Amino acid sequence: MPHYTRSGDDGSTTLWGGGRIPKDHPQPEAYGAIDEASSALGLGRALATDVRTREIAIEIQRRLYLIMAELAVAPGKPIPDDFTTHGEDVDQLEAWASELERLAPPPNEFVLPGGSPGSAALDLARTTIRRAERETVRLRGHGHPVNDDTIRYLNRASSVLFDLARYEEQQAGVDAIRSRSTATGDAVP
Repeated sequence: MPHYTRSGDDGSTTLWGGGRIPKDHPQPEAYGAIDEASSALGLGRALATDVRTREIAIEIQRRLYLIMAELAVAPGKPIPDDFTTHGEDVDQLEAWASELERLAPPPNEFVLPGGSPGSAALDLARTTIRRAERETVRLRGHGHPVNDDTIRYLNRASSVLFDLARYEEQQAGVDAIRSRSTATGDAVP
């Protein structure tokens, strides 16, 4: 059987629990942005040189997949509990952030993405998650019930990915490139 259904050829999409809405509605915009973030994170995971980086990345991807499902539930339908983001999920991100900041202390100034292929992809995933967070907040502003822990999770995930990118640079043996050059200039790996 083909993997396409043709049901979206009219520019609409089906929600979990039934009903169809236009593909440019804030709801598919939000879960679509989460999908993009997960794909960008998958690229970061594939390019990562460190096992710990890959372990954390895949766990975040798994939660992002559930957040997509959570945001795809039709209005008025109950959200299955296994889709729902909880405070413990946010706590896990905070624990990873503390771990990563111990292993690779954050820089004291802005850095430019691109120190290594893995860190560059993780920084891309970080910015994509930030956009997904904005789209999810926008969805909530349109009256869709969005779990507060989901917003918190996306906010923390972008911070963890910043830390993970710096950690990945460290593991790849490169220094973060500062956003401002000094009198002697920045070394470019």
